Amino acid sequence: MFTLRPFHPEDLHALVKHANDPTVAAFLSDAFPHPYTLEHGRAFLAEAAQRLPFRRCIEIGGEACGAIGLHPKADLWRRNLEIGFWLARGQRGKGIMSAAIRQMVTLGFAELPEITRIYGSTFGSNTASQRTMAKAGFMLEAKLKGTLVKNGKVEDEWIYAVRRSI
Repeated sequence: MFTLRPFHPEDLHALVKHANDPTVAAFLSDAFPHPYTLEHGRAFLAEAAQRLPFRRCIEIGGEACGAIGLHPKADLWRRNLEIGFWLARGQRGKGIMSAAIRQMVTLGFAELPEITRIYGSTFGSNTASQRTMAKAGFMLEAKLKGTLVKNGKVEDEWIYAVRRSI
């Protein structure tokens, strides 16, 4: 179905091809560029080679078709990781992302024993990501009204989390 693995330099062209789809950037933070260029892809691959944040390639049929990452938090939130993810348009709706999220949660808790919570936020209008997070075992913790602004539109933020089993 899919393989979750580290990124490789040869993933560059597939990464850029899929990341440049406007539906990918539509529900991600503004830090995710659109259009997505070769330069953006090279910078991403360089960062993905670091230990933290954990970035993994979602490979399907021998091609990089998405990305998922766990981003450490600092200060008061230092026992938390934030999860972020995207998948190529043609691969959505097949259960791939919820399975990839479950694998990343296992990895995050195994690699960083001090972490007690992994969370992610979705746009209030992004019902697909909300279903995916719930299917992956995340619980809805909060609905924050009007906290996000994307392309000039104010959006609600829904926060989902999973906690380490003790």
